[in-house]
Amino acid sequence: MPRLRTITTVAAAVLALAGGGLAGAPHRAEARAGQGGGDAWFTSWAQSQQDAAAQPLRDQSVRTVTHLSQGGDAVRVRIQNTFGTTPLPVTAASAGLSDGGPGLKGAAHPVRFDGKTHVTVPAGGEVWSDPTGLTTKAQADVAVSVAVKGTATPGQHRTALRTNYLTPEGSGDHTGDTGGAAYTKTVDATYLVSAVDVHNPSLRGTAVAYGSSVVDGVGSTNCGPGCTETGTNRRWTDDLARRVHAELPRTRQVAVANAGISGTTSAADCPGTPTNVQGLDAATRLERDVLALHGVTSVLYYYGTNDLAFGCDGEQILASYKKVFERLRDAGVRVYVTPITPRPGYTDRNNVDRHTVNLFTKKASSCAGTCDSVMDFDEVLKDPLHPNSIEPSYDNGDGVHANIAGQQAIADSISLNMLTARN
Repeated sequence: MPRLRTITTVAAAVLALAGGGLAGAPHRAEARAGQGGGDAWFTSWAQSQQDAAAQPLRDQSVRTVTHLSQGGDAVRVRIQNTFGTTPLPVTAASAGLSDGGPGLKGAAHPVRFDGKTHVTVPAGGEVWSDPTGLTTKAQADVAVSVAVKGTATPGQHRTALRTNYLTPEGSGDHTGDTGGAAYTKTVDATYLVSAVDVHNPSLRGTAVAYGSSVVDGVGSTNCGPGCTETGTNRRWTDDLARRVHAELPRTRQVAVANAGISGTTSAADCPGTPTNVQGLDAATRLERDVLALHGVTSVLYYYGTNDLAFGCDGEQILASYKKVFERLRDAGVRVYVTPITPRPGYTDRNNVDRHTVNLFTKKASSCAGTCDSVMDFDEVLKDPLHPNSIEPSYDNGDGVHANIAGQQAIADSISLNMLTARN
């Protein structure tokens, strides 16, 4: 079970940039109020921490590559120690444009915390950095480098779907390196960094995709038999972000952030939930993984497949939906939901419960008044000849997840006008 977190809010220093000073991390409501001006900070990339890495860090540096959905004239980062049992001593950090490997294109911009180059993140806690004057564009890959002193176990997101980099143990601070020679070790998880914000007054909000493995991107590296694309950002959320940038006018742009964790459930009490994902249900992690992000205006909610597989019935799933939706709508966040998609391993009882949930979500296209609208991934993915199975051309091969073609089909089905609707 995850620890109850202690949130450390780092008061952000003012960074003088062309066009005016940029204040530090606002509360999410302030970010929404500042759309079109004001604070104008929006979370442009996220990966939710889910547990502690198996191996600790020992006096070494980590370089994490993040893929921004939108750019801006400054960035700031969130470093988490949610699953740590000891303080996390960060001696230095930087941000720069990735060269596609462990190196940078251009300078490594120092990242500070309350004006200092170092910070200690308490066990169970998190910090947001000060603004850092790195200019970025939509779809930019930003490398965030963090040096850790002593021995500390990093929190991680397991499904990075790309390569990240570490220096050898005992190598110390290499956050200022523009070359990648010191980063000789690789890892396929995301360590320490869980969100990147951009400062961009023209954005209208951040849409957060929230759910389990279908949101997390399982299947999005599968480009066909014998073909794998790691690090090409082909999750449906990435495809959606590209659509937003290409198809919407500049005045109607939104950021897209991903808060998926594989294996998780909407309901907290499904009897077969594995130990490693207990305490990561939708309601329990909602504040940390969605509402603590900045500029959040909508949530794309996809949960339910694991709930059914782990023994929850339709009424338990709907009860959890309503609980989460109420919290989101109380926070001024629009809620868009998809019916549960097919899974050939479901029993007849599972499919009856899936039908119960899906009828509710589709009722009047607004979850019987508890959500704002519906995204029908079930209709997109199902095999018309076998509606309890995924269309073969979209199937990752496990009958549960979408391959790259299916990821694109999901993204293409989402209304961009819906994402930019005003509250």
